[in-house]
Amino acid sequence: MSTIKTILAPLGDAQAAQAPLEAAFRLATLFGAHVTALHVRPDPTSAVPLIGEGMSGAMVEEMLNTAEKQGRDAAAATHAVYDQLRGNHGIAEQEAPPAETVTTQWLEVVGREEEVIAHKGRVADLVVMGHAGSGLDDSSGLSLNAALLDSGRPLLLAPAAMPGSIGKRVLVAWNGSAESGRAVAAALPILEKADTVTVLTVNEHDSLACADDLVTFLSWHAITAEHRDVPAGGNAGMAVLDACKDAAADMLVMGAYTHSRLRQLILGGVTRHVLSNAGIPVLLSH
Repeated sequence: MSTIKTILAPLGDAQAAQAPLEAAFRLATLFGAHVTALHVRPDPTSAVPLIGEGMSGAMVEEMLNTAEKQGRDAAAATHAVYDQLRGNHGIAEQEAPPAETVTTQWLEVVGREEEVIAHKGRVADLVVMGHAGSGLDDSSGLSLNAALLDSGRPLLLAPAAMPGSIGKRVLVAWNGSAESGRAVAAALPILEKADTVTVLTVNEHDSLACADDLVTFLSWHAITAEHRDVPAGGNAGMAVLDACKDAAADMLVMGAYTHSRLRQLILGGVTRHVLSNAGIPVLLSH
């Protein structure tokens, strides 16, 4: 990826919309990119439980109308957050290229959120969502699953409280795996603009031999990186986050280690710990 020009920011609801929008708008400003703020409204018919024999037509209609109203209200509240942040960043709305500056658009779709995210994500350079936190195993995890496993694009997860900067001091968690290699490739546009880049290895993975290879690879892209190795101390995920704090990093780049069964996202221990506890944006690739 030579640069980032299109960013997809799925917004589940008003409460969760601010973090991904803030991160997406900051990155768009850095790259002169276009942000699509995506809100998926559920189909009211899918929100109605199985209809029993005792339910009248009037009762069914009332339930459909209630579900439709709830969907409209949620969309309106989320749109209001989008309008406020767009105004704060001074970003103009535009739906089609070309654009000479940072642009954005609001896209509202009726359907299944995970299916729409996967479809729209495949035609974006980057997908930006909020940290899943402790909700990795509930139904909302389907959207994260779709973005990470089904879109084929890198995923940036933004914390609820964004750091003062983004992409200035980047830490790359490296173990030489295919997943971490894809994450680095996806992050190259950001790494090229960063002030400092730290390549981190955790000694339990015995990856010291390949860290120098990554540093050399980055140097071919005119990126100067420092290598740091840390002991796992029994918890590699904690070691990664502690290293982020020590480096005052404002972004973490790492591979996502997962097993997907029946569309459930099952994360490896390091990935799970980082996503549940990171206070900075995390760029993932699977």
